[in-house]
Amino acid sequence: MRDDNKRIAVFLPSLAGGGAERVMVTLANGIANRGVPVDLVVVIAEGAYLADVSPRVRLVDLGASRMLFSLPALVRYLRRERPYALLSALKHANIIALWARKLARSQTRIVISERNTLPRDGSSERFERIVPWLMRLSYPSADAIIAISGGLADDLARRVGLSRESIEVVYNPINPRLAQLCEAPLTHPWLKSGQPPVILAVGRLTVQKDYPTLIEAFAEVRKTQAARLVILGEGELREKLEAMVASLGLSADVMFLGFVDNPYAWMRHASLFVLSSAWEGFGNVLAEAMACGTPVVSTNCPNGPAEILDNGAWGQLVPVGDASALAQAMVAALSDETPPDVRHRARHFNLQQALSGYLHALKVSLPKEHRCE
Repeated sequence: MRDDNKRIAVFLPSLAGGGAERVMVTLANGIANRGVPVDLVVVIAEGAYLADVSPRVRLVDLGASRMLFSLPALVRYLRRERPYALLSALKHANIIALWARKLARSQTRIVISERNTLPRDGSSERFERIVPWLMRLSYPSADAIIAISGGLADDLARRVGLSRESIEVVYNPINPRLAQLCEAPLTHPWLKSGQPPVILAVGRLTVQKDYPTLIEAFAEVRKTQAARLVILGEGELREKLEAMVASLGLSADVMFLGFVDNPYAWMRHASLFVLSSAWEGFGNVLAEAMACGTPVVSTNCPNGPAEILDNGAWGQLVPVGDASALAQAMVAALSDETPPDVRHRARHFNLQQALSGYLHALKVSLPKEHRCE
């Protein structure tokens, strides 16, 4: 089979509004736009990024209500379409992809992409408690394993019992349309001239993002200077976080905007971007805020931010869960008259480096007319 005819499948739970989903759509579009046939196979075809799928990508909806129930449909897809390789993302999808290949007796090359650090605390859900065991059982049968940061690769090798040499590191790409999207017009009273600086955070309202520490730190910042906090993202903790803001008397200066199609315009207008996560796999929004030219502060969480910021050379790193340290770093960043040119660092996280890494793992070469791009 010629490389030009090698069809790639990208397998995802859905196209919901998360960083992993957005990156995988970006990769699928990028591969297809370079002449390689691509199927985007989803458990259910719904979510905010459905409209972002390129017309060159064939969308395959397995029509299942949840990941586990998609297994028979994925087995049928592998038998019917016989893709040369399948790239999966997120641990549940990775496990199902490996099971499906075995059941289908398929020769499809399976490349799994690990996107997030395994949380240290135990989950209350029965299935979640056995996921690390299922990873240990399944992951060694993958043809290639990709982690999106070096720290994540180290953690994955240690906790899943894999050889570190068997895991490739490919950094996430920044949205290739970011330069245009961040210039989109944005009107809001808080962004008018003479208003206090806006501090921005972007991400799902979940335990992982540790917004309580950010809100507590913001309360400390407000004791010394005027500022406002905007949080973009939706999630199960919204009511609790809004209640916390109200209890601290900050409701007039903190705004929850939910999921926003174009967060980059907010990144460009913000005076400071803050990542307060307890853990990450990479920290896409941190690199994207830098690409918009916005100074950043981050927790030194496992894994990703220290690599993005080159151990603090491009923005302060503070301990996880330390509201006082985070507040001090935020105040320092807001008062810094000569911040580093973070755009320069953000150029390291481009689509071409990501495509090269994934295509190498997939063992697919671009058609001749696309090889010099």
